Amino acid sequence: MPVPPSINHQYATVNGRRLLSATGRSYKAQVGQQVWVTLAQSPEAPSFRDRLQSGPLSLSIRFFFASALKRDLDGGLKIAQDAICEGLDVNDNRIIETHLYKHVDKINPRIELSLSCLSPSTHES
Repeated sequence: MPVPPSINHQYATVNGRRLLSATGRSYKAQVGQQVWVTLAQSPEAPSFRDRLQSGPLSLSIRFFFASALKRDLDGGLKIAQDAICEGLDVNDNRIIETHLYKHVDKINPRIELSLSCLSPSTHES
């Protein structure tokens, strides 16, 4: 998946309100589509979709940036999480565990993600 736009390019101020920018909307649409297509091609899709709807989730994202110093690790979390969850038609409030990792790949900046279903019994309060 593509690296999210920087936080400075994710939002725009219009009439005093912070809104998702055209760049941010485009990113979310692109990632949402990629997630949906990837899931649709998986033979596990029906059972995974059922599990997604029934319990807590864990999200791991590995950010591969072109440079280690130009991007904060957490700046792309919210927009990537929203895009992934929208692509799967899952409310992102179901994610109760998040793991972020920062790597450098000058030639192929990207994100790699893993979404796992957690056991409800071990995460209830």
